[in-house]
Amino acid sequence: MPPSAVSMPPRKSARALLLAAAAKLFYAQGVGATGIDAITAEAGVAKKSLYNNFASKSDLVGAYLDARHEEWLGLYRTRVDSAAGPKERVLAIFDAYLDHARFAYDHGFRGCGLLNAAAELPAGSPGRLAVRRHKEEVEDLLNGHLAELLPGQEEPRARLARHLAFLLEGAMVRAGLEGGDARLLEGRSIAAQLLDGL
Repeated sequence: MPPSAVSMPPRKSARALLLAAAAKLFYAQGVGATGIDAITAEAGVAKKSLYNNFASKSDLVGAYLDARHEEWLGLYRTRVDSAAGPKERVLAIFDAYLDHARFAYDHGFRGCGLLNAAAELPAGSPGRLAVRRHKEEVEDLLNGHLAELLPGQEEPRARLARHLAFLLEGAMVRAGLEGGDARLLEGRSIAAQLLDGL
């Protein structure tokens, strides 16, 4: 076959390579422990490429947090699209977190990448606010799905959404500390029992 007929996969942009490298290293080592040199080496690009795509390391951290949020939303949408009813749509949120925990990480599962990054960032920083918005969006999704199970019961529904959000976050933190999905499975089971009692 002549070389012109061979289809080569398109090369990723420097920005995509940098984001992938940052995601891998930030999750494995932490935001503070990961330097620009390590990111550019992992990405296989020149340091100038980083500054051509991101104004600063903080800008790269922000893009990483946005990408993690979108990644989770993709997992959630896949799960919720196949959910059979309102209870399953609530549990789809737990299942998306389980999917996240089951990714193949180079150095093992360390919990929620967003929370891990937020723990390293100063109070009031844009990154911490982005993580807070993500967690609030998860609670809003729970609340929205609970509206199908508790129509017209705004206060009990909001309280249960908060309860489930706390359960989910606690399970995720423990799962990250233990390096596996057992606590998330337990949290999902508790959530299912709560929903069965409605």
